[in-house]
Amino acid sequence: MTAEIIGDEWATLDELLGVETVVDMDAERVGPVALYGRCSTEDNQDPETSRAWQEGNAAKFIEPLGGQVTARYFDIGQSRSVPWERRREASALLAALKNPNRGWNAVVVGEGTRCWFGNQFSLIAPRFAAHGVELWVPELGGRFDPRNPSHKMLMSVLGGMSESERQHVQARVRAAMDAQVVNEGRHQGGRAPYGYVTVDGGPHPNPSKAAEGHRLRVLAIDEPAAEVVRRIFAEYLDGNGDRAIARILNLEGTPCPSARRPDQNRHRQQNGWQGNTVRAILDNPRYTGYAVFGRFTRHETLLDPDDVAAGYVTRLRRADATTVVRSRRPAHPAIVSVETFTQAQLLRRSKAAGGLATARKAERGTPRTTRLYILRGLIRCGVCQRKMQGATIRSGAYYRCSARTLTPGSQVVDRHPRTVNLREKMLLDPINAWLGRLFAPENRDETVAALEASASQSTDRASYEAAKQRLKDAEAKLKRHQAAIEAGVDPAALVDAINDAQADRAAALATVDSNPEPKGLSRAEIYAAIDYLGEIGPQLKNTKPATLAEIYKKVRLELKYEPGESLVHCTVRPCVANAGVGGGT
Repeated sequence: MTAEIIGDEWATLDELLGVETVVDMDAERVGPVALYGRCSTEDNQDPETSRAWQEGNAAKFIEPLGGQVTARYFDIGQSRSVPWERRREASALLAALKNPNRGWNAVVVGEGTRCWFGNQFSLIAPRFAAHGVELWVPELGGRFDPRNPSHKMLMSVLGGMSESERQHVQARVRAAMDAQVVNEGRHQGGRAPYGYVTVDGGPHPNPSKAAEGHRLRVLAIDEPAAEVVRRIFAEYLDGNGDRAIARILNLEGTPCPSARRPDQNRHRQQNGWQGNTVRAILDNPRYTGYAVFGRFTRHETLLDPDDVAAGYVTRLRRADATTVVRSRRPAHPAIVSVETFTQAQLLRRSKAAGGLATARKAERGTPRTTRLYILRGLIRCGVCQRKMQGATIRSGAYYRCSARTLTPGSQVVDRHPRTVNLREKMLLDPINAWLGRLFAPENRDETVAALEASASQSTDRASYEAAKQRLKDAEAKLKRHQAAIEAGVDPAALVDAINDAQADRAAALATVDSNPEPKGLSRAEIYAAIDYLGEIGPQLKNTKPATLAEIYKKVRLELKYEPGESLVHCTVRPCVANAGVGGGT
């Protein structure tokens, strides 16, 4: 029996032979799509305005083809250099790819340079293709075709342009700030050094910002704290070290910086003077009255050197001396003279060069030790919550916490044992046995259930929401003050209130930025995390110390020693790729 030819005989033959026909792009229909966008920071960009123009740009691009946005993913406060897996909304979009009932089969962006950086596109485009999801990019003028070498080249160029644009913006901003410091001695924001407060310095030099009511901020002396700064320099030049000065100030009941200005130091404990606090004051050249900028810089390092695709993280490091700038003229009142500050610096340098065993080195460095402490950085004292330090006692590895290093007057001094010692050898076998049982195949379901339950009970979410609420309240106060000024209230009468609100906002924003929103994993993702780790029980037997330390790091082992009970509490937080399980067992 011969099959009947219906309609166009060539169409029938092409279907039989499996020949792909050319699609008319003008007739191509998009259908329901998901929109992705991003803006970098709430300080430099208005999220609502940025979202609006990106959505408008995407709508003009896809609506003529029948496209309709049915889902929106928009990241706020995320740098373009952060990989998609570490962005909140972008990672949610990638997770939605696995859901067959997601309601869309294409993704559109408002601007490609805002969404992809460097080689990010080449790393995630195959994931979209694997799930049959199309990518529509305005810079391409249509849908990305993975078989088109020109498209791949253009997206590679687009990623390079995005990276170049970011570097140029950073260079221009830094050059402008350097010039403002050198020529004008302008205070570039941030918390005022201990001994100073920020006060109103008149209208902002930028006419457009001045028209919006922005004021210039300058440093003024906080006399009680400034007197403490002068005494610190005098004590140091008299021969007292950093910790000795801190001890003197604590015994006399002098409020430490976080206790004197708690509104600016909500991220710190009001636990008295520390040696590093004194050292930071002695090393700060702004006490001479000159504006100094660029002593510390944000440095991007790989999150995982063995996985470049995981992206970079930003760390604050001491900058190279050649990049630090100083104002040509005094910019604010001096607390100590240039001569006094220089003498203190020369004395510190001489101690560092002399190799004195009791002298603190002026330059920061990683402590060198020939012994590997397997649990280094993993054990905390249950009394003071500080990390216990590795020590060698009679050729054995121990972890210690000494009461003498506590701040005098601290709440835990009276109940802290003189010295807490914990021997490493007594811990390894019980920990290995516990981990072996925990990740054994027969206990897999029970472990997943425990991890899932502990994640739901995490206090990280409550802390994050509280910080977000503080930020929202501070921004609402600022808007009310601005509305009052527009209504005719004298701006001078609201200076203190606006300063307090800005300080509250800065503190809340710092808390939010330093504590990203907790994101728990689904039950399936927890199973994937455990499968990623594999059966680690056999790996723990007769393992080299360095490998054992790496395994502990992989499962994110945390220990807390209660000396009064002779009990060690163990917690693991296994992770896979860039996702972490909140909670432990």
